[in-house]
Amino acid sequence: MRTMQAIVLSDFGSTENLLLTEIPQPSIADDEVLVRVKAMSLNPVDIKTRKGKALAEKLEKENPLILGWDIAGVVEETGSKVETFKSGDEVFGMVNFPGHGKAYAEYVAAPASHLALKPANISFAEAAAGSLAALTAWQAMVRHAKVNAGDRVLVHAASGGVGHFSVQIAKQLGAYVIGTSSAKNRDFVVSLGADEHIDYQSQQFESVINPVDFVLDTIGGDYIDRSLDTLKTDGTIVSIVSGMNEKVSDKASAKGVKGVTMLVQSNGDDMKWLADWFEKGLLKAYVSQSYTLEQMADAHQQLETGHTVGKVVVTL
Repeated sequence: MRTMQAIVLSDFGSTENLLLTEIPQPSIADDEVLVRVKAMSLNPVDIKTRKGKALAEKLEKENPLILGWDIAGVVEETGSKVETFKSGDEVFGMVNFPGHGKAYAEYVAAPASHLALKPANISFAEAAAGSLAALTAWQAMVRHAKVNAGDRVLVHAASGGVGHFSVQIAKQLGAYVIGTSSAKNRDFVVSLGADEHIDYQSQQFESVINPVDFVLDTIGGDYIDRSLDTLKTDGTIVSIVSGMNEKVSDKASAKGVKGVTMLVQSNGDDMKWLADWFEKGLLKAYVSQSYTLEQMADAHQQLETGHTVGKVVVTL
């Protein structure tokens, strides 16, 4: 029996429960590929699930429970029904979200329909970083809001994981982009293409911007109510805060606008769009910190600060 190293969550709670363990390599189904992981990316949903929130209830009976959904690596083996990939292909994607992704491991069994070929011009770390967060931004901007050229778009936490991709995607779609972040990250947000920057610590964004067509809310709480005040009468707010408990649509309807709570879905076709944009240089993943598998607890603690610029990745 072939084995591998993986980070197993022994119980919900602190980072001390993230244990580096030797377990059997996964077997693959007919529609799956076995990926030898070169890099994985962390997201806020990883932290929340580890603590017993987000997807914890759905995953609590899994044994072993392995967190993570973003991978980039090399195809080792393909299922009998897989025609899109072959052994040796470099791939990336968000696996089985919102299910059991099992990404914190040396090998991952991934549905072929959740992956895309990794562009040669980006690293494995950048590819892993460009999965869940980039896919969230893509599905929010393209699938839900249908952002068009000339639209005014407000992106909250524009220097973060989802935020920094959202600014780039909205700009490529031809929108006028306003990004909120701290003052120290202003230059970074502007470098992504933002036309306007608001320091959320010194300015009330709703009192200083002209009405917008679309708001991407990555924060929740009173940001939803405040953001609704910035929308045009036919505007849309998409909230991606995990937990799915915000009454976005109700609050939006009361204001005469559209409100959507969105949970990103694994989608290989959308990943191919992202791969194309990465390859053409239209989209770039910013990796601010990289850790090893043995440093997974440190990676979690960094992301838990809530002040990560871009993305945190773990490389193998």
